[in-house]
Amino acid sequence: MAGTWRSQSECMVDKCRGAGVKSVKFVRSEAVGGIILGNPPENELGREFADDLLAAVHQASSSDIRALVIRAEGPNFGTGGAIPEWPGKDKNWFRTFIAEVNQAYTAIEALRIPTLAAVQGQVISGHYELVLRADLVIAAESATFAWVESKAGMTALAGGVQRLAERVGRSRAMAQILLAETITATEAKQMGLVHRVVADDELAAAADALGAQLAAGPTRSYAATKALFKAWSNGGVSSADALLLDLSMDLFTTADAQNAFAAVTHAIQAGEAVVPPLFTGE
Repeated sequence: MAGTWRSQSECMVDKCRGAGVKSVKFVRSEAVGGIILGNPPENELGREFADDLLAAVHQASSSDIRALVIRAEGPNFGTGGAIPEWPGKDKNWFRTFIAEVNQAYTAIEALRIPTLAAVQGQVISGHYELVLRADLVIAAESATFAWVESKAGMTALAGGVQRLAERVGRSRAMAQILLAETITATEAKQMGLVHRVVADDELAAAADALGAQLAAGPTRSYAATKALFKAWSNGGVSSADALLLDLSMDLFTTADAQNAFAAVTHAIQAGEAVVPPLFTGE
């Protein structure tokens, strides 16, 4: 992994929660946090995965990071559910397992900092749904996105139906999920799912750079913008409009906004180009 990543307080999930290597860990490099799916080559989404992911998100939320990158070790971001765990279980076990996966995913959406998913290789079903919880997606050229639920008599279980429809439109989402279509990274970018496509050997560096850019931005402004998007998702334009002033007015007195206003004023008075100030997140 590019960058000087270290564990939060020298504490990765596998060290903090007992013996044994865990499937997800939280790390950080300066103001950028990372959630690493660390059970290659499949990074299967099983019962332990849900526990470890939620613990990692808790570590991220209790830290002072200003951006979060979700990435995976190995050739694939993730190939979906750990189906061999399921035979013999009853539907109440399965319901609880899926609810816990959704709890971990929702905790990512609840973060008030920008989140980025950096993906490579196969991105299937439950892992596709994890990607849809991130604010931005950057993909390696090798990345493919696929749904397999209709081949197994199931439907997407972690919010994928509605979140994919929100991002790419109902018709495209319907076709992908009902027909179990696989799309390439380039196709995903063309339909607005992916922000940027890079060569596989450039993914780590590109994700680090974008994460650092987000971490250096106006953190409280980003939080307000995320809240407005969430309000729009829940209730449309009128819902976002109703919250706009409440979410935005406190930004006026933040250090970041005041420093930006001063920089613009100085540039105008001096007849110079505006040089954005360094944002502190305050």
